[in-house]
Amino acid sequence: MVRPPQAPGIFFSLVCLSLFAASCVEKEDAGRSAPRADQPTLVDVIVAESSALNNSVEANGSIVAGEYVELHPEVSGRITFLDVPEGGHVEKGFLFARINDADLQAQLEKSKVLLDLYQKTEERDRKLLAINGLNQADYDLALNNVNSTKADIAYTQAQLDKTLIRAPFSGTVGLRQVSPGAYVSPANIIATIQQLDKNKIDFTLPEQYSRIVRKGEVLDVEVDASAKIRRKAVIIATEPQVNQTSRNLKVRAVLQDGQGHPGAFVKVFINAGSDKKAILVPTNCIIPDDKNSQVILIKDGKALFANVQTGIREANNVEINSGIHAGDTVIVTGVLFARPQSRVNIRSVKTLEQLAANHNN
Repeated sequence: MVRPPQAPGIFFSLVCLSLFAASCVEKEDAGRSAPRADQPTLVDVIVAESSALNNSVEANGSIVAGEYVELHPEVSGRITFLDVPEGGHVEKGFLFARINDADLQAQLEKSKVLLDLYQKTEERDRKLLAINGLNQADYDLALNNVNSTKADIAYTQAQLDKTLIRAPFSGTVGLRQVSPGAYVSPANIIATIQQLDKNKIDFTLPEQYSRIVRKGEVLDVEVDASAKIRRKAVIIATEPQVNQTSRNLKVRAVLQDGQGHPGAFVKVFINAGSDKKAILVPTNCIIPDDKNSQVILIKDGKALFANVQTGIREANNVEINSGIHAGDTVIVTGVLFARPQSRVNIRSVKTLEQLAANHNN
């Protein structure tokens, strides 16, 4: 039995009907997912109020050895003596190494022999000069030979001193960098020596805090972050010039109790004055601008952008000196989606403690 062919018009109608139905479904889904232009932004807020401001400034720093020196030879040559007690303590003047000085020793002996001869000649000529048996010029030549030879001996002795590498101060020795018999030059490092009994702390502060940095000021230093133990340090000096790139001021303090490894990271806490009451807002709700910083307030159900002047920063919050008053409603989430004079809906009212806990988690 042969089936009659289907009419082309029926098949075309079915295809058009399917495409139309699919198009209607897509438009309906798109209409459901796309927000309406006048739909309010959902936000979380805080109510601005005066809070206790921790007036402690935190800065990052590093431990610096009380004294630190890289031991380099002053002259080139082969090492004939080497004694580097790695990790040990040595006193000032301890001999670490000696460079081959055979030629200088020979030169020194030669000069001493000449000096002995010239001194005898000068003594004989002086006696002859006293009885007019010698003219003044001949005596002056003999005396000049004595003085010139003494100068040669002093110069040779100075060169010999350069072949000795000694400890410039008492301290702890680092790792040995050369081996006995090696040929070294002033570019080579024999070892390092550090003074660890009075470690220093170097840290930087923004220039706006220069008023709180005073010589003799006591500050807290957290050497071991895991142990959360703070130690005392005393400011001894500040760099007179502010860094023109970072606009930071470099400060140096002496660690009073406890030791640490030079180069280790530390946190420094400086008291900026007595604690005070101030309006605080979360740092992430501040909108930086070319000229001003802004926050978003809610007035009559709409977003209002307000210029603010910020002050001291804490870990999660920042002080507001002007632009916000107690009782103002400040948007803390949904900041990126709010537009000036756009309608907003408040989802919840948060506190600074709740926001800080969420941030830490």
